[in-house]
Amino acid sequence: MTKQGAIKRIERLRATIEHHRYLYHVHDRQEISDAALDSLKHELYRLEQQFPDLIVPSSPTQRVGGAPLAKFRKVRHEFPMLSMEDVFSFEELSEWEGRLRRIVPSASFGYYAELKMDGLAVSLEYQDGEFMRGSTRGDGREGEDVTQNLKTIEAVPLRLRVPDEQEVSAFLKKFSSRVDEKKFRSRMAAHRGALEVRGEVFMSKKSFDALNTEQQKHGRQIFANPRNASAGSIRQLNPAITASRRLDFFGYALLDEDSFGITTHEQAHETLQLLGIKCNPYNQYCENLADVSSYHERLSATRCTLDYWTDGVVVVVNSNALLEKFGVIGKAPRGMIAYKFPAQQATTRIEDVTFQVGRTGALTPVAHFEPVVIAGTTVANATLHNMDEITRLGIKINDTVIIEKAGDIIPKVIRVLAEMRSGDERAIHPPTRCPVCGSAVERFEGEVALYCTNKQCFGQEKESINHFVSKKAFNIEGLGEKIIEQLMNSGLVQSAADLFTLNKGDLEPLERFAEKSAQNIIDAINARKHISLSRFLYALGIRHVGEQTAIDLAEQFGSLDAMRAASQEEIESIPNIGSIVASSVAGYFHDKKHKAFLDKLADRGVTITAARTKQNTTLAGKTFVLTGELESLTRDQAKEKIRSRGGKVSSSVSKVIDYVVAGKDPGSKYEKAKKLGVAILNEHEFLRMV
Repeated sequence: MTKQGAIKRIERLRATIEHHRYLYHVHDRQEISDAALDSLKHELYRLEQQFPDLIVPSSPTQRVGGAPLAKFRKVRHEFPMLSMEDVFSFEELSEWEGRLRRIVPSASFGYYAELKMDGLAVSLEYQDGEFMRGSTRGDGREGEDVTQNLKTIEAVPLRLRVPDEQEVSAFLKKFSSRVDEKKFRSRMAAHRGALEVRGEVFMSKKSFDALNTEQQKHGRQIFANPRNASAGSIRQLNPAITASRRLDFFGYALLDEDSFGITTHEQAHETLQLLGIKCNPYNQYCENLADVSSYHERLSATRCTLDYWTDGVVVVVNSNALLEKFGVIGKAPRGMIAYKFPAQQATTRIEDVTFQVGRTGALTPVAHFEPVVIAGTTVANATLHNMDEITRLGIKINDTVIIEKAGDIIPKVIRVLAEMRSGDERAIHPPTRCPVCGSAVERFEGEVALYCTNKQCFGQEKESINHFVSKKAFNIEGLGEKIIEQLMNSGLVQSAADLFTLNKGDLEPLERFAEKSAQNIIDAINARKHISLSRFLYALGIRHVGEQTAIDLAEQFGSLDAMRAASQEEIESIPNIGSIVASSVAGYFHDKKHKAFLDKLADRGVTITAARTKQNTTLAGKTFVLTGELESLTRDQAKEKIRSRGGKVSSSVSKVIDYVVAGKDPGSKYEKAKKLGVAILNEHEFLRMV
């Protein structure tokens, strides 16, 4: 074939392949078989290999190309990629509308309702119709350049489509006077200049299951949920790996809508589809909140049948002019809200209940049930907390129960379906002996937990060491529960202090340890010999001493020597520390076994940094609860900001809490805060405060 003939053939092949991509992804239609389409792609590939100077970036053959990257470049978003506030009930949705009506009292509102996808927000930038750059949302103002990875997604067009006259006329007829016809025709006729599209990369349930099957097959860690899988796939430095994950994409926003002469969000979605951008077919216009509510109820009831995960409905004021007038508060547009679906629930059958021994000797009942998928993850166990909770719920073995995962990650049993009982159910009896060491069990006055009476219990010591090396304590990487149990079974470790005597030669003979992995563990242990006083006190696992109490003690006494010498009365004088905690702390440091343990740690090179005196006290006397996922900082970073300014962090909501900081998917703590009237801060308000 001559080069001139190849040019014509390549043009036709590209146009035909793009046509079928558009039909399949935008309209869910297929005119030719997958095999026939693959044959067209193969012919195009061969011609481009024969005439490589005819290859262009927007060719269908260029979806997977380029060598793996060393790192991602940063991209500054010209227009910030904003987040949204959440509501969980129709009453809250009505309150949101009420706030809007106070700004524009006479406006007639219409809404556009979209399914809220559980994926990763991205930006697609086109220049003269060609896909030039794609980036992640990042912190909203700066993301990462993931262009090569986005090219691997078939639903992302590499070149914007030019609609035909019939399609343009149908659009203009549908929206009549609400569109500037001249602008619209001009913009659609030729894609001149820059254009930005925003949307969500997500993974179908089928692709997610296939990915985790592959991960498990090769002994790699499985993904907890599709959002993590999507984010992890888009951030692969090798585009070939991203391509193998079979990601999908829905567009939801068109920037510079005015240049198209359109005036509503509904029109923007239909314009995106004319351009070849895939949009969710379930999205629809709603005249009022009653329509939104019906849409929400319908999708909530049927979402389990969809081939992807969704956690709510995005409700947008349809008028672009009104949306702009309402403006932005914090990081969220006022005229846009996420109306979340109810907490996901599932039913399953309890097969057994066992009791686990914790570091303090407390026995915790754990329900083991038939595995069930909730909120995109498979769960098979849930803590029942204590015997009082078992009695309150009336749980028996073989019961059918309702399991729930709300904004929280941990599943919980919320109800027994007594009407499902067949007569085979068995009562759950409290143990009289420790399931690990066989020692007697006791219950202390005023407490709900049962305790193993053997202070040398293997189970207690194992959990104590697990706690000692955990992230909030010594944070020793690589020392997981199985390795700790292996070290204890081999006799190398009897207490946490023995970790600091290990050497590479001790570990190499053990199963699954090679020279390098043994050295990595030793290096990780040695790297953590220096620790702050608050982390050290938390690591000791003193009964009733959590992360915040450890910080309070460290700030009060300043050094371990002062802490060891403190009396119960001195400890009890610290604000927020009562007699029970004070007695537990004083008892720990005056116990002969614990004194010897502390001396061992010192002899083995563990040094403790004295606590710093607070300089900033702007949050002194204020107590915060953090719930949900923050976007601009981690949970630990947020805690540090509070504590460094004299504030305190609590894990539970009560009337004495000053503020609840609510991020994405806040869960039950958010609801409890509202009921108690506790002040709730969004992320922007919290950051402004600190």
